[in-house]
Amino acid sequence: MAEETMQFKTELEQLLHLITHSLYSHREVFLRELISNACDAIDKVRFEGLNNEEILEGHSDWKITLKADEEAKTLTISDNGIGMSREQVIENLGTIAHSGTKQFLARAKEADLANNPELIGQFGVGFYASFMVADDVTVVTKAHGEDAVKWESKGTGEFTLSDAEKSERGTEITLHLKDDAAEYLNEWTIRSTVKKFSDFLEHPVVLITQEKDEETEVEKEKEEQINTQKAIWLRPKSEITDEEYGEFYKHISHDTHSPAETIHYNAEGAIEFKALLFIPEHKPFDMMMNNDPKAHLNLYVQRVFISNEFDNLLPSYLRFVKGVVDSSDLPLNVSREILQENPMLDKIRKNLVGRILKTLAQMKKKDYAEFKIFHENFSAILKEGLQSDWENKEKIAELLLFESTAKGAGEKTCFDDYVERMPEGQEEILFLAGENRSSIENSPYLEKFKADGREVLLMIDPIDDFVIPQLFEFKGKKLKAVNKGDLEEDKEKLKDEEKEFKGFIGFAKELLAGIKEVKLTSRLKDSAAVLVGDEYSMSPHIEEMMRRMGQDVPKRESVLELNPEHAVVKKVQAMYKADQKDPKVATLTKLLHDQAVIASGAKLDDPAGFAARLNEVLAD
Repeated sequence: MAEETMQFKTELEQLLHLITHSLYSHREVFLRELISNACDAIDKVRFEGLNNEEILEGHSDWKITLKADEEAKTLTISDNGIGMSREQVIENLGTIAHSGTKQFLARAKEADLANNPELIGQFGVGFYASFMVADDVTVVTKAHGEDAVKWESKGTGEFTLSDAEKSERGTEITLHLKDDAAEYLNEWTIRSTVKKFSDFLEHPVVLITQEKDEETEVEKEKEEQINTQKAIWLRPKSEITDEEYGEFYKHISHDTHSPAETIHYNAEGAIEFKALLFIPEHKPFDMMMNNDPKAHLNLYVQRVFISNEFDNLLPSYLRFVKGVVDSSDLPLNVSREILQENPMLDKIRKNLVGRILKTLAQMKKKDYAEFKIFHENFSAILKEGLQSDWENKEKIAELLLFESTAKGAGEKTCFDDYVERMPEGQEEILFLAGENRSSIENSPYLEKFKADGREVLLMIDPIDDFVIPQLFEFKGKKLKAVNKGDLEEDKEKLKDEEKEFKGFIGFAKELLAGIKEVKLTSRLKDSAAVLVGDEYSMSPHIEEMMRRMGQDVPKRESVLELNPEHAVVKKVQAMYKADQKDPKVATLTKLLHDQAVIASGAKLDDPAGFAARLNEVLAD
């Protein structure tokens, strides 16, 4: 057959122009694409050989071979797969009939590629990714029973076909590399790229290198397999040791410890995929150094690495989970690089989340000591799910541990155990958030509950005050912050005191700035006064944290609650009744407010004024 020049189909010509003249985010994927295509070609001939052994031509030593020639500036990728006839070459390399190129071109026209270099990276295009690194590509291929054919193109708009010499079935692709792609002639670069993307392929990837014969000192070619082929997640669990799981976990997580828990399963039915996930015991080093809020699993399709930047497989509150997900039928667009939006992804995500939360629950039940270590390291991250994953927030809540007024310092309890201990008639889960246990365990807000023998959970994780209110309730029991909103009061008991204190209460409300209301309360036993916020108001603890972060915090108006049984409150009331204009009444009233601010965990607006008032009273 004489050499014949043919034109690419219009859409492919446009695509090649974009590839060769536009930015690309990850040029290295060209090697992944070519190796994956070679693997597909081997799989095809192996399958055909099941019914027609003749097509195997007597050899089935499957392998994909890479050879770099630095002098010629060429990289060759060859396989002993199914090969192509002349007609198949024209069909497969002259057009893209089923690749979704129209969709890509439509988006490319809408976007400025110079300002959006990731766009073309979202549509890697298999074989044609070669032109990202090569200015001339030659393909020599032979199918069983067919003559060998040579295809060559510079990716500019046309290609040539001619006869070729090739005795064995398969395909050989030679890339004449551009000057700025010479790194792909480097043995280390080739090895690391194969290791990254194609390490777990079913078939061997072989690199041909040069070595000197020890006796003759003449250089000769040496074949070396550079992929491991050991996709541990595809092996039966019964055949894998804890040591093997641990080594693989350390490999993908860069952690020096073994995982606390391993999750290895095959999902079957409406969705099919394999997952090997690890729950760490301690925060891995990279997690301590990296504030990335996204979850990253290693995503594979039929052993081919796609990405670990694909963050839609897990919600961010499970970002401590490391592992692999491998799907054999996950739909892809033109490339293996970026997945299409597809309902299947949501199903995989839901399945993974359910399995992880179930495993954590089992872990909490079977080995509480180990779970406590996990909880200390990752509970702050896990709690983020309370405000982002409404479907699973109760399952998340079941995993959380807290300190409690019923437990000693350092001991923890959970919502389920709290509910089980609740006295008859109590309908709310009581909690108080603060900076640490020592600052809140003697808080005035707890006095009534301690006196009544009711337990209050102490939320001392910095994130608690942000996310726990988002839970609203747990198994039908409403969560109640004891420093916010009204509590059940003994109205009958306070009736007489309210009449007695009516004038002083009005005086105090008018005197004190930023106070919405002054009233009597039965929530206090030992303290004289306390500040109470609205049910859904920001707590003083959160306000202080926001100030430390440089955030503007709006002024809030609280309720000042006074204990009519306290000696100081009685004294001020008596002084007011005797002489409303006595300046000591205003001084003592402000001091009552000052101590309520301090007890609430907030900071005084005027510390100097507080000191002056206190000294005045002490000197009297």
